[in-house]
Amino acid sequence: QVELVESGGGLVQPGGSLRLSCTASGSFWSINRMGWFRQPPGRQRELVAAITNGGSTNYADSLKGRFTISRDNAKNTVYLQMNSLKPEDTAIYYCNAVNMYDRSWWGQGTQVTVSS
Repeated sequence: QVELVESGGGLVQPGGSLRLSCTASGSFWSINRMGWFRQPPGRQRELVAAITNGGSTNYADSLKGRFTISRDNAKNTVYLQMNSLKPEDTAIYYCNAVNMYDRSWWGQGTQVTVSS
């Protein structure tokens, strides 16, 4: 079993920045990929970015250049640095972890609101 705890969401003005954190506990030894998804109001959940144990990353095409995913393996933590935020980035952001057996876990979600 894996537990994911997210933090760092909040209200930010357009053009601002936020950094989200997600710390894994439990059977995190089996995790080989972590990532962030988001669900804007009235829309489906979508991939933001993901990172493997080896550091390989992939991003939603529309977010490349503004968002950066990174991880600290010693802290079992993955980060999402979000810059130049826009109102359309408003969403609930969810942390995701996938283990070597392709089993997936989700965090509880953290709200990010971009508004003046």
